[in-house]
Amino acid sequence: MNKQIFVNLPVKNLDNTMNFFTKLGYDFNPQFTDEKAACMVVSDTIYFMLIVEEFFQTFTNKPIADANNVTEAILCLSAGSREEVDDKVSKAVAAGGSIPRAAQDHGWMYTYGFADLDGHLWEYVYMDTAAAQ
Repeated sequence: MNKQIFVNLPVKNLDNTMNFFTKLGYDFNPQFTDEKAACMVVSDTIYFMLIVEEFFQTFTNKPIADANNVTEAILCLSAGSREEVDDKVSKAVAAGGSIPRAAQDHGWMYTYGFADLDGHLWEYVYMDTAAAQ
């Protein structure tokens, strides 16, 4: 069995967040989605649990970071091409996201990202491993 990853993120408005990521082409697993949380499917091994802040707080004794003011993490996903990277960022901006910094082109590696509605930082990366050598 392949290892799976479930990344848990607090969100202010679950409906708005689901609508945002639907516009980026992601689906949700209805079996693990209700009014408190939604399971966003990235692949058969990568999932993001988008959890309403009040419910998220029940999983930790620490305060929840306001991702609009601090960086808690940068969530990076691979892409199959530079065009796919640009496409995801364009869709995110059209859906209400913002661009925190310009695209980074290192020749063999290209990254570009956005901040989602809650300020979480997302990046997409395309790596041409043949050019890296």
